[in-house]
Amino acid sequence: MSSPASPASPPLTPRASVAALALGAVGVVFGDIGTSPLYALKECFSPEHGIAPTPENVKGLLSLITWSMAWVVAWKYLSVMMRADNDGEGGILALLALALRGLHHEPKKRWYIITLGIFGAAMFYGDSMITPAISVLSAVEGLEIATPLFARWVIPITLVILTGLFLIQRHGTASVGAFFGPVTVAWFVAIAIAGLTRIGDHPDIVEALNPAQAVAFLVANPGPGFLVLGAVFLVLTGGEALYADMGHFGKRPIRIAWFGLVMPALLINYYGQGAFVLANPAAVKNPFYLMLPSWALLPMVALATAATVIASQAVISGAFSITRQAIHLGYIPRLEILHTSDRQIGQVYVPFINWTLFAAVILLVLGFKSSSSLANAYGIAVSATMVIECALAMVVAHRIWKWPPLATFGVLGSMLLVDFAFFASNAAKFLSGGWFPLLIGAGCFTLLVTWKRGRLLLMRRMSEEGIPLEPFLDSLAVNPPQAVPGTAIFMTSTPDKVPHALLHNLKHNKVLHERVVFLTVVTHDVPVVPVEDRVQLKRLRDGFLQMEAWYGFKEHPDIGQIFESCRQQYGLAFEPMETSFFLSHETIVAGERQGMATWRDHLFAWMSRNATRATDFFNIPINRVVELGTHVDI
Repeated sequence: MSSPASPASPPLTPRASVAALALGAVGVVFGDIGTSPLYALKECFSPEHGIAPTPENVKGLLSLITWSMAWVVAWKYLSVMMRADNDGEGGILALLALALRGLHHEPKKRWYIITLGIFGAAMFYGDSMITPAISVLSAVEGLEIATPLFARWVIPITLVILTGLFLIQRHGTASVGAFFGPVTVAWFVAIAIAGLTRIGDHPDIVEALNPAQAVAFLVANPGPGFLVLGAVFLVLTGGEALYADMGHFGKRPIRIAWFGLVMPALLINYYGQGAFVLANPAAVKNPFYLMLPSWALLPMVALATAATVIASQAVISGAFSITRQAIHLGYIPRLEILHTSDRQIGQVYVPFINWTLFAAVILLVLGFKSSSSLANAYGIAVSATMVIECALAMVVAHRIWKWPPLATFGVLGSMLLVDFAFFASNAAKFLSGGWFPLLIGAGCFTLLVTWKRGRLLLMRRMSEEGIPLEPFLDSLAVNPPQAVPGTAIFMTSTPDKVPHALLHNLKHNKVLHERVVFLTVVTHDVPVVPVEDRVQLKRLRDGFLQMEAWYGFKEHPDIGQIFESCRQQYGLAFEPMETSFFLSHETIVAGERQGMATWRDHLFAWMSRNATRATDFFNIPINRVVELGTHVDI
């Protein structure tokens, strides 16, 4: 992601700004889909599909590729899905929050929609593991084409590149990001030139632009044609990023980049590969590299490696972003989140996610050993996410946009049908590797819904056992404890109940500060809350304040920021060295109460024990914190 211009730079004109954003979009948004030519057409002619490289089959497959890109990317995502923006933001969690609006009193519908959306988010983690593995591996495999002597070095070189990629994550992408756009533009120009030089080998390859070629291919090869859809889908992987990154770059720059550079370059390269295969049928084993002249092979391997690293960087950053959103929406325990840029709120680093992805990616490379083997596992994660996004978009179109049922099912229903056909074809490869992303997705889904359900049960137990706040304050007015100077802030998730930390403080210390603040951090179903609405303050009694800090799911709560908002909005200042924070540390005990299965109770308790401390997550000065523990039986 490109950084904003420095204050000393002259302001960009609107046209220059759009051009800069389009350049940034080429680097960040299209890295994944842009590296698909490395392996997509090769996998279409995989021996397991049993499709010979005849002129009819080559043209039919290229026609499928062409019209799949036009339907799924250009029509579905760029024309329709981008309408479903949550305050300008896209992506599956933003779409989920949008679909849930107005359903507070319909718990059954909420449950179905949440389950669907969270499973889609969980599948993204499988995609985040497979994308770096298959992308970098497919690029380095070009060395085998240069000389067989490199064959035994492909996996070691791939592992070294991937290790370096995950090691640099903690430093952020700000410095590297400036190179993403130009390098990826060079990649698209290079693959377009490579394809253009080969179209002349068989000029009639342009007949594949006729959709009738795709229909004829599917009619002539019904069984193999269905199975090969999973390989055709590889040209679309990364297409969902257009929607997810809408908030970073805007709709217009992404559309300009796609129609002005990315789609033409991809199609020219695919058609060049097709023409080369028609002239040299044996080239189906790796048409992308084999169609290059010998002098261009090693430079293209280097450029492909750079492009795949960029594509991997984008999906890893996406995993960090979706994790942060899931934490704020209450689906993942607090994790350490480091901001790698003081200028871009979206640039974050989550160490736990980084090293979990790293371990999984290394195991994938060592386990599958080739991009062809990984291709069977790749499509199912992305196609499942696309199916779920389309289903959620149907809910939004019907409930938010007020589309009539005929329009909803006619437009989005037809898209869902196409997405499901791709998913079904990929699912047929379950035993050949498709099990991996489904296993990862199911595991992540279990963790996410267990944490959400456990937190709801925990809040219910604490509410049941809690003391109503208003009567308690009335009793303190009648029989006040000894007052001490300073401010005490009690963080609580149940604002109408007395915080357990306050009860323990009174019980053990028998004192109360002269100013007491009950602070609740609330995450709303919008990406960003306006600064002027950050803090909501209510005076309860003399010396007692109730404060809510509002945040969007793309923001990160910070105590210093909350204090500054208090000062600006209400003229209320907090002296850090005279303010103490009282936090209740709940120790979860898996009991016999009805709620979740016992194994899920224990899983929730384990997740709770390993969550990042609230002091670190909210950036609270550690030397001003008092933690008071309590056991909660769920």
